[in-house]
Amino acid sequence: MKELITYMVKALVDHPEKVEVFEVNGGQTSIYELKVSKEDIGKVIGKQGQTAKAIRTILSAVSSKVRRKSFLEIIE
Repeated sequence: MKELITYMVKALVDHPEKVEVFEVNGGQTSIYELKVSKEDIGKVIGKQGQTAKAIRTILSAVSSKVRRKSFLEIIE
């Protein structure tokens, strides 16, 4: 999952070397914290949050295959 998020976000941003994804595991849930450079936050969120919503949808679909809940937090 972490690699999937990193791959998708690096394709969107201007500074892919500054993309960092941290995973916090719980029992049946995982929280992924995404950190990008300040210039790229708008590109990751997108207009009215559409890009972030799409990334979360893909993450949700993949995590349902492995029967886990996954959440994505974008950290400034």
